[in-house]
Amino acid sequence: MIRTLFWSLVLLCCCSIATAQSRVDDEQQLRSWIKTIASDEFGGRKPMTTYEDKTVQYLAQQLQELGLEPAFNGSWYQPFEMIAVTAKPQGNRFAVRGREKTELLYPDDVVAWTARATDKISLRKAEYVFVGFGIHAPEYGWDDYADIDVKDKIVIAMVNDPGYYDASLFRGRNMTYYGRWLYKFEEAKRQGAAGCLVLHNTEAASYGWHVCVNGHMEDNLALYDPQTCNTDELAIKGWLREEGAQKLFAAAGMDMQAAQAAAKRPGFKSFSLEVRGDITMAVTYDIQQTRNVAGIIRGTEQPNEVVVMNAHWDHLGIGTPDERGDSIYNGAADNASGIASALLVAKKFKALPQAPHRSVLFLFPSSEESGLFGSEYYCQHPAIPMKDTSACLNFESIGPAELTHDVVILGGGASDLDLYYEAAVAAQGRHIFYDDDNSDGWFFRSDHYNFVKQGVRAVVVENGLHPVDASRPNQYPMASWYHKPSDEYHADWDLSGTLENVYMIYSVGLSLANER
Repeated sequence: MIRTLFWSLVLLCCCSIATAQSRVDDEQQLRSWIKTIASDEFGGRKPMTTYEDKTVQYLAQQLQELGLEPAFNGSWYQPFEMIAVTAKPQGNRFAVRGREKTELLYPDDVVAWTARATDKISLRKAEYVFVGFGIHAPEYGWDDYADIDVKDKIVIAMVNDPGYYDASLFRGRNMTYYGRWLYKFEEAKRQGAAGCLVLHNTEAASYGWHVCVNGHMEDNLALYDPQTCNTDELAIKGWLREEGAQKLFAAAGMDMQAAQAAAKRPGFKSFSLEVRGDITMAVTYDIQQTRNVAGIIRGTEQPNEVVVMNAHWDHLGIGTPDERGDSIYNGAADNASGIASALLVAKKFKALPQAPHRSVLFLFPSSEESGLFGSEYYCQHPAIPMKDTSACLNFESIGPAELTHDVVILGGGASDLDLYYEAAVAAQGRHIFYDDDNSDGWFFRSDHYNFVKQGVRAVVVENGLHPVDASRPNQYPMASWYHKPSDEYHADWDLSGTLENVYMIYSVGLSLANER
């Protein structure tokens, strides 16, 4: 009976969120925030530039005007240090010797960097080891590091996980975190390796070699620890092109295709390629401070428990001009739409007759685009402990979106958070499609996942697949603007679906914040 009453209240809450007039007002407010935050005046919101100052000050001002409290001991800001590293191999090559000599050319065959604060990386006679997918996953009965010592060696790990190639393994096409290239580095570090090169494959990675090159030729970012100067990080991180890997296998007198085929099957044993080489890289680095921004609404009954509403504030700044000559990556959809949506939800919470039982924190992390670093730092230094964090509701590229009959959720089935979304969506007369094809690893590529790693409930919410008005398809599909200067606000954006999705997330947040 209590459970029925609870969900009845949830449904009532969902249905009464907005009148027709308030929807008009909400959309106007949403558009105003997006238009401002995505304007040229904010210069693409790149962290550690003068545009960061403008962005975080604007966000703090909005939170203050909405009536929230500063979340960080009286401050709107949570500063932390980042290191930006550019590393260049000596002679633009890694020379290796096995049965034969060969060279990995930079950046045609390999692109590499480090997170260490040092002027030079120098490895002598580094041994290369093929570790299959580079996965240690006892729960799946899989250990590519079993019976092999990789200490001080360079491991080569295939991107993605075995399920991509065999649906009976892991979670099939629904990629696990073990498939992410960031995991490969983390596990190699735990195993004591000197370095890790992720073996690229366009289909398995979901992007081409040019993405690896463009993203890592310079200014590779990482969290910076002033106590260690990041000396505990891998000396070498990088991507290895398939053509480059073929050179290594040829130098070892081994068959790369046969090795990869074996690595995709249970029982694979990692092995040394028996090729070695000196690696010398000149390193330049810069250590600067960036900031997360957050405001909080204190709960009336359980103020030391919190629901986190998250939307990263950063984007790519000013970069390579497109065919129109535009060099400002405004990030209107990614993620001015998410910022504006979170602010709108904050406004709605403040308009309630009284604050909810639990606290609600509105978090705007830095450096999501460069590796989810702002949310990683927050999860290490939370305003309210992770154990007392009920859920993370993430606003990521939430618009523009036309109204759809359905809502897509990635990461469902892991917790009872699904029930809250099902109730909210049902109250809107819509339904949820649980997408189990996470083959591109999208579930792991936004801030919510740092919360998931800490045991906090979160899912990825995306607009649905079936428009209510099929005669008005979305004029701005993701492929036309993602990480391009063309990601700009347009007055003809259809925000009908965006607004409905905002209401849905607000309903979920309200239920989580008020339940006992």
